[in-house]
Amino acid sequence: MESNRKVTLVTGAGTGIGRAVAIALAGAGYSMVLAGRREDRLAQTATMLAEGTETLVVPTDVSDPAAVAALFAALRERFGRIDLLFNNAGIGVTSRIEDLSVEDWQRVVDVNLTGSFLCAQGAVRLMKAQVPAGGRIINNGSISAHTPRPNSVAYTATKHAITGLTRSLALDGRATGITCGQIDIGNAETPMTERMSVGALQADGSTRPEPRMNVEDVARAVVYMASLPPDANVLFMTVMANGMPFVGRG
Repeated sequence: MESNRKVTLVTGAGTGIGRAVAIALAGAGYSMVLAGRREDRLAQTATMLAEGTETLVVPTDVSDPAAVAALFAALRERFGRIDLLFNNAGIGVTSRIEDLSVEDWQRVVDVNLTGSFLCAQGAVRLMKAQVPAGGRIINNGSISAHTPRPNSVAYTATKHAITGLTRSLALDGRATGITCGQIDIGNAETPMTERMSVGALQADGSTRPEPRMNVEDVARAVVYMASLPPDANVLFMTVMANGMPFVGRG
């Protein structure tokens, strides 16, 4: 069944930033495809969307190529096209490099990098084939795409790689009307950052609380990026809690 509204896929939509962005995009009039590992959390997100939103819930492990293929098959069958992918699913592991297991390293790479690649690949294939062709991909980077936190080698390496993915997609998509941008987020109020208000390890070895910002402000930024016409693109945007120690020394 084809939809008359623009169709967006949000990965990691069951909680945090993904949930907030899905709610905001639905409010902006998009039909929604919600993907994530936990069906119960996706179903809860679906109940929070604007009334009348066409919604498809697809439990998906983005690190599994077969699962991502099934996700896009379900999306294509239901809506026939995709206009926006918010590549958001991600995990982190805090560990000194000498203590980081290969298994934990691989798990972060599989979800954060390979998962983003697989979803982007699926989106590009459909965006090129659909009529009219084209669409937009927004990758969730991180402040760590610019500078690391202590003991975050796996997460930081994958987020630097997301920047490379963003640049390549933005370049390669030009010929077919596919745009790609990246939003780098610092300390949005989600379950993942609750520890920040208690204390976060700093580069000088101290532990200090850090400010956080309303996750809805992140969602509004994504909606703005998504609202641009095909001939305009926010290649990179940083949205961060004012006062966090990103721009200073230490």
